Amino acid sequence: MSAGFGMLGLAGMIGQGARAAGGGLHHPARAKRVIFLFMNGAPSHVDTFDPKPKLRELAGTVPPKDLYRSPSPQSRFMPSPFEFQRHGGSGIEVCETLPRLGAMIDDCCVIRSMHTNVPNHEPGLLMMNTGNIQPIRPSLGSWAIYGLGTENQNLPGYVVLRPSPNIVVGPALWSNSFLPAQYQATSVITSDMAVDKLVANVRNPLLTRGIQSRQVELIQRMNRLHAERRDNDSALEAQIGAMETAFRMQSEAGRTFDIGREPRHIRELYGDSGFGRSCLLARRLVEDGVRFVSVYYVNSGNQPWDTHSRHNKQHPVLCADSDRASAALLADLKQRGMLDDTLVIWGGEFGRTPYSQVAKKGANMENNGRDHHATAFSMLLAGGGIKGGTIYGASDELGMNAVEKPVHPHDLHATVLHLLGIDHERLTYRWSGRDFRLTDIHGRILRDIIA
Repeated sequence: MSAGFGMLGLAGMIGQGARAAGGGLHHPARAKRVIFLFMNGAPSHVDTFDPKPKLRELAGTVPPKDLYRSPSPQSRFMPSPFEFQRHGGSGIEVCETLPRLGAMIDDCCVIRSMHTNVPNHEPGLLMMNTGNIQPIRPSLGSWAIYGLGTENQNLPGYVVLRPSPNIVVGPALWSNSFLPAQYQATSVITSDMAVDKLVANVRNPLLTRGIQSRQVELIQRMNRLHAERRDNDSALEAQIGAMETAFRMQSEAGRTFDIGREPRHIRELYGDSGFGRSCLLARRLVEDGVRFVSVYYVNSGNQPWDTHSRHNKQHPVLCADSDRASAALLADLKQRGMLDDTLVIWGGEFGRTPYSQVAKKGANMENNGRDHHATAFSMLLAGGGIKGGTIYGASDELGMNAVEKPVHPHDLHATVLHLLGIDHERLTYRWSGRDFRLTDIHGRILRDIIA
């Protein structure tokens, strides 16, 4: 069954709705759905959720040369210019640039011991989204809906929201790869929030629904005859399924994708920014049964958090936008009673160096940035069975390396699947002669962060 084809057959017999009822695939689920708020370019952990007072003592001193990635000759240890404040009953320290998330910290778990394989964007993005540094594996979202299906047959099970088509790596981050094509994400460009732009061509301007229904029925009969002559080719079956979903979306998508239906105070809560509108749409999507939503943070550039220069000026601007929308999403889900079974993840592909990156000798210190950093960074998890008001793991006193309870993306993925009621070792798909899984031969569940 876990090899794939048997499970797909079972899905056809019992219907997607039965699998999607929240019971999980292998054990009772804590989360029914996931929203991944992805900060493209990698936020600095020492300027968000991992305060390092020791950096103030060493400010301006030269970092050691034996680091995994040698700093430039002009690099110096650079403490955060921002203050950290304790929040909530848990007293977790959060940077002053994220006050709204700080106010929600008792609903969150801060993982301070993340680490990954490579400090470069493309492999880092792929590892965090697919569990592999090369673009050859299915994404986390594709694995999730492969295992659980969707809760609404009139909407896709997996939706990606991105304000721009220009994202580093691009579609490989949400690809189904070798999984059947119906587990590919539906990618939506959110630069224009008009419904007809978000979901182009979903409405037929000429034909009534009854005529369309007859037309689709005829076309699908012809498609199935075509498929039978080709041994029911999976790619063709996926195209047939996509047409059926597109037809059904006419009745649901117009309502779900229209954030203008929200009261003004809710829209103002999220803020009138591309990321804010995307977060609000993400809430509407999961509320209407979409299983997995990825929201990529992209504004004027395709990697806004990639602050190689002018870090101290750029970072608070990025935080202000992300903080407002991210905290609004958590608060909105909570007041609707949805946060308990909606897992929200906040983070990027890696962190940034505790020392400065200097573009040229003699450059103004105010223009210094932080370079890529893969051996320690932070992520935030909330809802969906997560134990709120907790810190998991730790980096060393400078934020250089994860030293206590290190967490790799494989461990994060194993935990996400576990919260969805899926055993990451049993969710497999046979392809090219072997059984594949999201976590490959790795991954451990972070049981200490589960409520």
